[in-house]
Amino acid sequence: MGLLARAAPLVLGIFIALTYKLYEELSVVPRVPNNIEFYEYWGPAGTDPYADSLDVVPFNISYPRAVIESLRRKLHDGPNLTAPLEGTAFQYGTNSRRLEEILEYWRTDYLDRWDEREAYLNKFQHFKTKIQGLDIHFIREKSDRVTNPKRVVPLLMLHGWPGSVREFYDIIPMLSNRTSDKDYVFDVIVPSLPGYGWSQGTARPGLSESKVAVVMKNLMARLGYKRFYIQGGDWGAIVGNLMAILFEKDILGIHLNMCMASESPSTIVKMMLSSFAPTAFIEKQFIDFYQPIWPKIAQLILEGGYMHLQATKPDTIGAALEANPVGLAAYILEKFSTWTDPANRELQDGGFEKHFSLDALLDNVMIYYLTNSITTSQRLYAESFNSAEMAKRLGSIPTNAPTACAKFRHELMQYPDWILKDHFTNLIQSNHYEEGGHFAAMQLPDVLYKDIVQFVNRIDLTGST
Repeated sequence: MGLLARAAPLVLGIFIALTYKLYEELSVVPRVPNNIEFYEYWGPAGTDPYADSLDVVPFNISYPRAVIESLRRKLHDGPNLTAPLEGTAFQYGTNSRRLEEILEYWRTDYLDRWDEREAYLNKFQHFKTKIQGLDIHFIREKSDRVTNPKRVVPLLMLHGWPGSVREFYDIIPMLSNRTSDKDYVFDVIVPSLPGYGWSQGTARPGLSESKVAVVMKNLMARLGYKRFYIQGGDWGAIVGNLMAILFEKDILGIHLNMCMASESPSTIVKMMLSSFAPTAFIEKQFIDFYQPIWPKIAQLILEGGYMHLQATKPDTIGAALEANPVGLAAYILEKFSTWTDPANRELQDGGFEKHFSLDALLDNVMIYYLTNSITTSQRLYAESFNSAEMAKRLGSIPTNAPTACAKFRHELMQYPDWILKDHFTNLIQSNHYEEGGHFAAMQLPDVLYKDIVQFVNRIDLTGST
């Protein structure tokens, strides 16, 4: 005991020294790399990396009737689901009784109308083009009645997981059409991220969030835009943020409905400070968006199991979900319940139809099923949350691109403006909304639309193309 007592000051000193050294290293803000590789090839081996066509070709969503009938049989012959525990709703995940109701609707009413749903998915103009060896799918909607190029504003809209381009179907027409609240229209470009939906997945490791940012920049260049706006949530917010870091001068503005703070020690320190004296740092009416912090962290942990799994073993969970419509629906739909409002855990029906139509939710599931993209979509987690990618600390680099943050009450994580401004040094708009969750574009398209227009109206549109 005496030896331990004598050694304690030395051990404490070493611990403090190492902690300070780590803080010093993390406090050094990295610089934007000056050797960004724009032509890194992600296509399959054995093909010519310089043979990419520059063509942008129309794409039509179309599946043989046999594919739909095969899905119907799988839904009919699916497993006998284990009954939920007595008195539970969605606390243990997707409630099997509610899932059985949705599966029955999917198998009958929805698939009976598949021609109608397929036509709906084709309501916008779809295209594909080859970028860095990958077929990249995107929707593009632009008014043909506005011919003045200064009145056409390019907007790249980026989805996340487990979403898809389907999230934006209600907001796209609002943006691309003339309306009284704006004297311009948006050229709306909505790509499927690589490995999602109809965009091809990479054949080799390494296609991380920062590499996806380069692919998206190259897509916009292919479409003739050097400078443009970005809107995104979830992965779309992360990729959009990285684009605003790597290509700051080319980003006219970035609008996010999931604004993430700088990856630095100061963020942690400031979060702790604001938890002790929130009124000193946060406007009183918005304190409960951010505090108390511990229940919000507990909420993240409660909802975060999928992330650890997909960041470490994406192919394992992928194998369980591929060609398995029952498991796929259970896995994806649960997120649209509890990420939209955590109170939905207490509801027997999961609260789905309080916020979405079943057709909209099943459209999204169908995209993952028909394209067999669940595994390739999940690999983005493994490629981004690994030591090599995280060591770059690109998220610690501030960006001065004009920024707007739309903060919806039930988003998974929120940061107050005084912390966000360390990273978004030109944060010119920050609005709080009492309703809404993680899938804002799909849940509250009217609200998100108005927030985007308010932001763009603040900015001089000169030179927007």
